[in-house]
Amino acid sequence: MISLEDDNAKLRSKILKKQVKIAPMMDWTDRHCRAFHRLFSPHIRLYTEMVTTGAIIFGPRERLLAYGETEHPVALQLGGSDPVALAQCAKIADDLGYDEINLNCGCPSGRVQNGAFGACLMREPDLVADCVAAMKAVVHVPVTVKCRIGVDEQEPRQALWTVAEKVAAAGVDELIVHARKAWLQGLSPKENRDVPPLDYELVYQLKQDFPRLSIHINRGITSLEACAEHVRHVDGVMLGRAAYQNPMLLLDVDRVLFASEPQFTSGFEIVAAYEAYIAGQLEAGARLSDMTRHMLGLFNGLRGARAWRRHLATRAVKPGADLTVLREALANVREAAAEVAAA
Repeated sequence: MISLEDDNAKLRSKILKKQVKIAPMMDWTDRHCRAFHRLFSPHIRLYTEMVTTGAIIFGPRERLLAYGETEHPVALQLGGSDPVALAQCAKIADDLGYDEINLNCGCPSGRVQNGAFGACLMREPDLVADCVAAMKAVVHVPVTVKCRIGVDEQEPRQALWTVAEKVAAAGVDELIVHARKAWLQGLSPKENRDVPPLDYELVYQLKQDFPRLSIHINRGITSLEACAEHVRHVDGVMLGRAAYQNPMLLLDVDRVLFASEPQFTSGFEIVAAYEAYIAGQLEAGARLSDMTRHMLGLFNGLRGARAWRRHLATRAVKPGADLTVLREALANVREAAAEVAAA
């Protein structure tokens, strides 16, 4: 278990004023994932996967924007570059009760490059500002931007500072910075997550130069101790793959970063609480694997974790799989824990 030193009250007070978020991740942070993550803390802000304006305007809007009431606070991340379309979609999301609208200016995939949005928008700060202003004019909730420190040959200090200046003038409520460049030419989306070097100090300096702008830092944050260190310099942190691949990281987030007692204190309690959600979704026609795929990393580092993952990965995908599969997988971990306790 992690704890902050008792004599570090000043830092604790500062942390309590910050936000902790779980990043929007394509093919990962769907509504089932968000329902699972919400069990770890009522305070963490959750994000949808990126949804494009075209999909909302012309596609299955109800399915794409559906969320559960327990997910609050929850933000919708939009992909697009047309201020009119973004404003239309932001208004729809606001009417549906989303707590924040976030504009994606950081995704480097080929899909967003073809659509000239995502990380491509780092080259068009005036357009980003227009998009922010258009959304701010029609919603009652915060409008935020998630960006990189630059793309390709851009000089990060110039590129990031320009974006920050423009969106601040447009009334943006928060800037979330993925603290590395995106290379639109030469690196794959996967490589763009790891190859360009992280530059946390640059983001810290951005906060110093824009003290009135709420700035959150994202990428490469793998522990709550790292969260505590980052919020010495910025207004909050956004956790990404570490929270997804090792959900146990979140068990301590309430106690360490929000000074409140967690509702659940073990992975076993989390599974038991998630069962009710799974049962309801199974009755609604969802497949067991739709939910359990987000749980595979729950017991990482513990005896029985491999058997847990293997059982869910092979059995939950079968037609008709139900809660029996989940309980069988959990039994593997319980048995391993009992063996450790008896040793």
